[in-house]
Amino acid sequence: MAQIKLLGFWYSPFTHRVEWALKIKGIEYEYIEEDRYNKSPLLLESNPIYKKVPVLIHNGKPICDSMVILEYIDEIFEGPSILPKDPYDQALARFWAKFLDDKVAAVVNAFLRKGEEHEKAKEEICEMLKILDNELKDKKLFVANKFGYADMAANLVGLWMGFFEEASGIVLATNEKFPNFCAWKDAYINCSQVKEYLPSRFDELLAFYQDRVRAQAPTSATPQK
Repeated sequence: MAQIKLLGFWYSPFTHRVEWALKIKGIEYEYIEEDRYNKSPLLLESNPIYKKVPVLIHNGKPICDSMVILEYIDEIFEGPSILPKDPYDQALARFWAKFLDDKVAAVVNAFLRKGEEHEKAKEEICEMLKILDNELKDKKLFVANKFGYADMAANLVGLWMGFFEEASGIVLATNEKFPNFCAWKDAYINCSQVKEYLPSRFDELLAFYQDRVRAQAPTSATPQK
């Protein structure tokens, strides 16, 4: 059997995307928890350019970046498809996944930072929510009514943003302003494909981000992904 290892952080939505895909495909793997302040030689060797998680190691070969890893898993392993089969739907899925990933720093800064950086990020997130509110009207999934690639990328706004809001006390996604997005978010959390693979340790996740808010950690704006 192929040897598969996943290097990650337990609190990372990006690590969780990869775990999600591996579980959906029914792939056995070894999970290795990393320490962001004392990264292992294996991580530094496997991702020497960015030194970030997640990293998937398959037969001794590392693959980096959560969305790249999802595509690799989908192409290499049998099981339920992650990317749509139709080329146009594939393009749509990649578009929305990139749109969501481009907002990572803004999401972090809007909820876990202060000052000018925080205010600018809040504006960007509100603009993002307007776009999503329009796109997700009467939709439960991003592409072709089938859970997949873009929906996995959406775990940052569909699930983790809720932790950020509760931890910081800043609520931007309200029913009054963004009813379609909020309806989608409720459906997303209760979707069978999401519920089956929800991250464990909910209380610890919330406590972790509450500590981040209190500490206002002087780390890079872009989290490990």
